Amino acid sequence: MRGRGLALAAGYRMGQRQAEEQRAPEEAYRQQPAQAAAPPKEDVIAQIEKLSELHQSGALTDEEYAAAKRKLLE
Repeated sequence: MRGRGLALAAGYRMGQRQAEEQRAPEEAYRQQPAQAAAPPKEDVIAQIEKLSELHQSGALTDEEYAAAKRKLLE
């Protein structure tokens, strides 16, 4: 009886492991962060206009302005 109990326990554990392996890809998919939604085009345009104003006022260098604009357009 004791040997049969160990065999049943081993089989149970193996079944649990297989079930976990099957759930792993599904759970990994659920845990992925959601893609950030792209901001509306109007918002991007408004932000570029603000950047342009800052650039023209001298608050942003040419390089800073170009980098910020490129980041918004990605």
